[in-house]
Amino acid sequence: MTAIPLNAEPPSARVIEVASQALDRVRSYLRNHPDGPQEVHIVVADSPHDELSVPREAVVLLARVLSHLAEGHGVAVLPMESELTSQQAADLLNVSRPFLIGLLDAGEIRYRMVGSHRRIELKSLMDYQRADDARTLRAANDLTALDEELGFI
Repeated sequence: MTAIPLNAEPPSARVIEVASQALDRVRSYLRNHPDGPQEVHIVVADSPHDELSVPREAVVLLARVLSHLAEGHGVAVLPMESELTSQQAADLLNVSRPFLIGLLDAGEIRYRMVGSHRRIELKSLMDYQRADDARTLRAANDLTALDEELGFI
């Protein structure tokens, strides 16, 4: 498997505007149909006879993509089986490359060597990020509890 190029360009002003409008509609649909069908039918505005069926999970993902676009951020969608270079993985975690290498060497994130280059599994990287976020939340909750116990709050 080869590393995936990540080159998501920032959206244009028009894309931001359209994404924002579409996001409102998609969020409204998801909010009004929380236990909706597993298959969602989308009608194309210019051609009402053209109907597209997509899995509900794709609509939820579409809402996330539209949210980022509406905020002016570029978006890249990758399959979980993708492999990233060490720099791409560091960028996704918002850490330095040397810090990421330390995580790899410590066995925190799975990777493989291709010649002298590391290829990081996206799934493993996301698993690490979720676990790290959970650790951070627990630490914040522990600090809040300690502050309350000591009367600082």
